Amino acid sequence: MNGAAVFPQHKVFAGGSAEIRMGDFMKTKLVSAIQLQEVEMQPADKPQKTFSVEEAVETIGFGRFHILLFIIMGSANIVEAMEIMLLAVVSPEIRCEWHLEDWQVALVSTMVFLGFMVCGVLAGYLADRYGRWTVVFGGFVWSAYFSLLTSFAPSYGWFIFLRSMVGCWNVFTRGFSLSDNIFWMLGSMLIIILGMLVVPTWGWRWMIRISVTPSIILLFLFQFIPESARYNVSAGNMAAAVETLQRIAKMNRASLPPGELLEPRVEQRGNWRILLGSSFRTTSLLLWFSWFVASFIYYGSVLGSSELLEKNLLCLTDPDGEHLVKHRNEDGLCYCIAFQLSDYQTLLISCLGEVALVPVNICLLNVLGRKMSLTVLQLGAAILFMMLNICTTMFGFTVLLFLLRSLVAMNFNVVYIYTAEVYPTAARSLGMGFCTSFSRIGGMIAPFIAQVLMSQSVISALTPFAVSCVFCALGNFLLPIETRGRALQVINTDAFSTFKES
Repeated sequence: MNGAAVFPQHKVFAGGSAEIRMGDFMKTKLVSAIQLQEVEMQPADKPQKTFSVEEAVETIGFGRFHILLFIIMGSANIVEAMEIMLLAVVSPEIRCEWHLEDWQVALVSTMVFLGFMVCGVLAGYLADRYGRWTVVFGGFVWSAYFSLLTSFAPSYGWFIFLRSMVGCWNVFTRGFSLSDNIFWMLGSMLIIILGMLVVPTWGWRWMIRISVTPSIILLFLFQFIPESARYNVSAGNMAAAVETLQRIAKMNRASLPPGELLEPRVEQRGNWRILLGSSFRTTSLLLWFSWFVASFIYYGSVLGSSELLEKNLLCLTDPDGEHLVKHRNEDGLCYCIAFQLSDYQTLLISCLGEVALVPVNICLLNVLGRKMSLTVLQLGAAILFMMLNICTTMFGFTVLLFLLRSLVAMNFNVVYIYTAEVYPTAARSLGMGFCTSFSRIGGMIAPFIAQVLMSQSVISALTPFAVSCVFCALGNFLLPIETRGRALQVINTDAFSTFKES
């Protein structure tokens, strides 16, 4: 009986334990469901605000930093313009000192542009890899050093070698904006004035030594320019980009947008395949030819005008006694025909043409766009090149040269603006480097047309410049992309997909 009594009690105890365990399990499930419901009902965290470099620049606005940048980069244009115009001013002096033939004088300019061409692509590649500031600053140190050494050249061979070294790193300054024409003109006029004041008394060597002074000053001013924020973003260095933007904002007494700087990192930087991908192949090829012609006609007009004045090759209806002395005479060559005061004055007035028609250039860009502006400017330059062969007065020649310098300078500006706008940030410096190298090829050829062929026949020397303008105008009309009103491209997905597939 007792065993029978215990057994039923054991069964009751076991069944109660099972019910208790089942109840605990249900309670646990119920609590978990309630907690899950509470979590779902809680409001989600607000996404963190972000901003791009473009938005930061818009928020900071224009201020003291941009004024300082304008002055420093404008001064860089002054330095480069002096180095280029120096070739035209010093040509009569070195011809006289070393009794140089026409091709030897032309070879000096060609070697300078050879240095431009060789280092142009390399500098673009290094700028995309290591930053814009480093390459530009190093380039000015290099060019100032070798420019000073040029004034001590003991022979023609040393002179040509040192000038080619000057050209090797003198890149990335020409054409930052239309307003830079003012600084370029100032540099051209400054070296002409130095030639007019210094060469007749102290000689061409002291003119070069004095002309290095602005380069030395510029090296100290470059310390106030930070690295490009866009470059730092494309390199994935967000901290450096934010530091640059904060520095600009502080100088402008502004602040950055709230949030975190966020832009995709560009992995493929500085690769030439981007330029020849499906998105940019036609544009790149046409731009290379356009830069070639832009440089060819610009330096052709500069060197050609000095050659016409030095050798008195102009067809003048009112020549004075100074312009009756010819380079080629029955008795042989006259090596020492120095620039006269009137020649320096003509060169000075022609330099003014590079800024006098800037308002016209702005109107063309806004009304016609980039492509049509290039076409119109190059067709106008072709006409003016041929008009230089017309017999006229000295005043008439000065007016024609003034207009020609205006058009070729405006053409250089527009082609630079278009190139900077059409390429994405990841390939902009490399694209500019390639274009610059092709422009240097034009600069290499121009001296042999403007300084060698000009002595044989004026019309034969002017025709290649005019014909190249016509063909280039057609090429610019066929450019596939119009950049007027388009924001700067950070990365082109089509270009990079083509790069990856290749």
